[in-house]
Amino acid sequence: MLRNLFSISRRFASSESPRKVVVCANGTIAAWHPPQEFPFEHTRPIDLSSLKKKDQSSRLSAAARASAVPREPINVELKEIFYTSKHEWYSRNFILALEHKPVYTVGIRSKGYTKEEEERLRGLGAEFHRTSRGGLITFHGPGQLVLYPICDVRRVSTRQLGVRNFVDKLEQTIIDSATDGFGIQNVGRTENTGVWVSGERKLAAIGIAVSGGVSYHGIAINCNTDLTWFDNIVGCGIEGVSTTSLSREINRDVSVSEARSILLNSFSKNFECLLDF
Repeated sequence: MLRNLFSISRRFASSESPRKVVVCANGTIAAWHPPQEFPFEHTRPIDLSSLKKKDQSSRLSAAARASAVPREPINVELKEIFYTSKHEWYSRNFILALEHKPVYTVGIRSKGYTKEEEERLRGLGAEFHRTSRGGLITFHGPGQLVLYPICDVRRVSTRQLGVRNFVDKLEQTIIDSATDGFGIQNVGRTENTGVWVSGERKLAAIGIAVSGGVSYHGIAINCNTDLTWFDNIVGCGIEGVSTTSLSREINRDVSVSEARSILLNSFSKNFECLLDF
């Protein structure tokens, strides 16, 4: 048996390789791989701070290139900003904070909005898009701050969140911003989605979707929005309510840039996370 084993092993062993493979008479395959030397330079600690600076620099340069022109970033630019390698050992979470050009959007329940209705709204000077978010129709435009959290909902906070907890924290982010940041009273939730003042004036809309544990779409808070855009629709399908803004509630102009830092700081507090912006 030993003669058989060693004669077969010679067929698998290469003169150029120290590895040995043998096949026993009963069909069992045995392999021997001798230890190999590991280069010393590969054993030194990785300087994570320099890698982080390099990574941030590349992302900032990509974002700067995308924002240097008066248009929306194209897909290639977005990929550069949000690139994440599948080999990275930690999750990357992002928040987009922006204003849209005038646009009406509908959520997944869009069958009630006919082509004629779409053309009517386009005729007002706005775009019209059907999306995959929750909720019905709403408006986005200048003077409205829109936050798109692109987050792993299980890891964005110090505690693992479900989708409902994630939405609750987004709502609380807006409530705290309006109450603590701008001194507006009676801001809170109702049986309808969004954030309301005194239960009857809608200040902010929420439409979230989650795929593979990652959130997309987001929240929109009216800062100094032209609210007459909302007169052309039944916002979120809710009859008999009005839309308001930060500027209207405190009787002074509140710009998107003023509201942005307050909203982002409130997000950081509610989600117990650090933001780089």
